[in-house]
Amino acid sequence: MKTEMKKQARYLPIQCKTALHSVNGGFPYKKDLNIYRGCENGCKYCFAIYSHKYMKSDGEIENAAGSNNSDGYYDQIYVKTNIAEQLDKELGRPNRKKEVINLGGVCDSYQRAEAEYELMPDILRVVLKHKNPIIISTKSDLILRDFDLIDELSKHTFVNIAATITTTDENLASKIEPGAVSTKCRFNMLEKFKKTDATIGVHTMPVLPFLTDSPENLSAIFGKTKEIGAEYIIVQTLYLRSQTKKTYLDFIQNEFPEIFEPTKLLYKTGSLDKEYKRKFYSMLNPLLKKYELSTDYMKPVRVAMEKENGSLNEKEMKQKTLFDF
Repeated sequence: MKTEMKKQARYLPIQCKTALHSVNGGFPYKKDLNIYRGCENGCKYCFAIYSHKYMKSDGEIENAAGSNNSDGYYDQIYVKTNIAEQLDKELGRPNRKKEVINLGGVCDSYQRAEAEYELMPDILRVVLKHKNPIIISTKSDLILRDFDLIDELSKHTFVNIAATITTTDENLASKIEPGAVSTKCRFNMLEKFKKTDATIGVHTMPVLPFLTDSPENLSAIFGKTKEIGAEYIIVQTLYLRSQTKKTYLDFIQNEFPEIFEPTKLLYKTGSLDKEYKRKFYSMLNPLLKKYELSTDYMKPVRVAMEKENGSLNEKEMKQKTLFDF
């Protein structure tokens, strides 16, 4: 069965009241910045599709004219048109502690809307003004438009550029991530950023049971990751809960009916079956060793921030490897 043609997204300009949001958990950053809400990449496994229902109640936005907060995470994109100005205010506050900012925790900052609104260049200029360290993860090569700004920023502070890469099968990638650029384009983008002082990483997340979990697929990703000189790779298994579980299983039933029942059986709860995980990791870890890839995605941040202001302590900087998505 063929994948349905993607609908044209609707863009809804809004004014944000805050730019930065605190993040809890074992991440190499404490602040998150999302210039959009909603994401046109249309990833069938996206954990953030629930977030649209909070758009009118989280105190984040105002003046969302004509908005409809039902489902629409993939095709109703809220555009925070004033976010660069708001970010400048927040980064310029007296005695503000310099912390790593993750750009795009619940959306892709370089999704299709960015080609029209061009918010990221202003964001990067603000970050450069304050010399604030950042992390950007994207499935788009549109980020190359801002290469010069990112190159300049990387000379002054920590910059990490990462790409989510789940499969080397381009046909499969076009089904599970229909709005993203090809895997080849993502690797090419990362390779170009090796010319800067930024660190680069690959996020193989999530690994999809029966679709992208084969040794052959992972070996192909790991080999290319090694070839381009990435500083680290993260591998995470798929986590399914609430609306994401329904969306993903509906997709599997429609596109890959032969694995629908086995997949559903693995996710009786939101977590992946423990025996499957055990077998997966026993296959995965030798592959990581074979390609001599680091899974310590904290290390580049630790080294950079110790040089700048020592803002991340040892507990926060402990090595992270494999965990549920």
